[in-house]
Amino acid sequence: MSGLAAWEGMLARFARLFTAASLVIFLRVSSAWALTPGRRTITAIYQVAEPFEKRAHDSYHRFFRDGAWSMEELWRENARMLVEAYRPRGRIALYMDDTLFHKSGRRIMGVGWWRDAVASTGQAQAVKALGLNILICAIRVDPPWGGEPLALPVGMRLHRKGGASLLELAGDLLAEVASWFPDREFDLCADGFFAPLAGSLPPGFFITSRIRRDAALYEFPPPRVKGQRGRPRKKGDRLPSLEERASSGVWWKQVTVDERGKERKRLVFCFEALWYHVCGEEPVLIVVSRDPEGKERDDYFFTTDLGASPEDVIGFYAGRWSIEDTFRNTKQFLGGEDPQSWKRRGPERAAGFSFFLYSLIWHWYVSTQGTSVTWSQKPWYPKKATPSFADALACLRQVLWRRELNTDSETPSLLPEITETLIEILSRAA
Repeated sequence: MSGLAAWEGMLARFARLFTAASLVIFLRVSSAWALTPGRRTITAIYQVAEPFEKRAHDSYHRFFRDGAWSMEELWRENARMLVEAYRPRGRIALYMDDTLFHKSGRRIMGVGWWRDAVASTGQAQAVKALGLNILICAIRVDPPWGGEPLALPVGMRLHRKGGASLLELAGDLLAEVASWFPDREFDLCADGFFAPLAGSLPPGFFITSRIRRDAALYEFPPPRVKGQRGRPRKKGDRLPSLEERASSGVWWKQVTVDERGKERKRLVFCFEALWYHVCGEEPVLIVVSRDPEGKERDDYFFTTDLGASPEDVIGFYAGRWSIEDTFRNTKQFLGGEDPQSWKRRGPERAAGFSFFLYSLIWHWYVSTQGTSVTWSQKPWYPKKATPSFADALACLRQVLWRRELNTDSETPSLLPEITETLIEILSRAA
């Protein structure tokens, strides 16, 4: 199947979720968003989608603001497509995190002042910015070329001021994802903010995250003595803090860990304990990771999957960085923050659509290109061996621009060599 047929076939999978009028705009927006250079405002996308302006530009604003389609159904169909392709059996690995989409204008529906994690890095005081606080759940995909995993979004929630908390939204989103695959189990990985979810996960979920070095951990309750009166103990004595245990001469084991496609040596020790205030009487596996060279600080992890090895826990959490890569690529290469939609569902839908497109583009690239080299080697990247999202987007753009410029027609409007040069330039246009 050609790249163009694969892209059109992928979009056709979602056709039943739209009315006839909305479907035309969905198909055009999906391709035009990928092709548009510069800022992806709705009017900029419209000019690529409708070069002859047969439809009014407001129909594209209405598509996001009031269109007769459901973002939740779009996410569900997208999740099913990705699971069929990459996780047909076994547990489904998920990553979860939130990000800030910067916006200007107080009248934009859903915006608020939120902590800007990027601007706050290394700052003594948290930096806040105006925008949309977006929670994303993504499926982990291990690409055929190896290396770093991909995090392809399959669900989203908008965190609103005065509404449900981020943890409540996370629990609701996970329950929704679980309902799409009722017979499957899930491995969830999230940063330490989401660690309290361990005590309220939907059935079939296991979570891996960071744990505070001073977390209150307890031994298992001692066995009940025959004839003992009163209620049985729910937890044993409190254990020393993880930091104290790590510095008290415990027995360390050296392991080799796959961290985002690179093998690294780590010293680890692990044990089971009760994190009673979070998980009640359900045990968790604690893993402490140390750099053998002593250059990095110790890392403290936990998982509710008692059968996991220390290598699995450390490697799975290291792969969590792929969702940060998803945020960066969606903002930088797809202009997820750019659409200027203000009212009703417009801002939330436009933001969600950018993440939806990110999933589609990577899935199209993996399924059609595989391990093929689709970029030309540059002198400033002599050792480049794996594609980036910019390469995947450029490859799709080349396919779509050939369709737009009719290079396969019998009477092309431009000479072939000029056309190919133009397509190459357009495919990399920022």
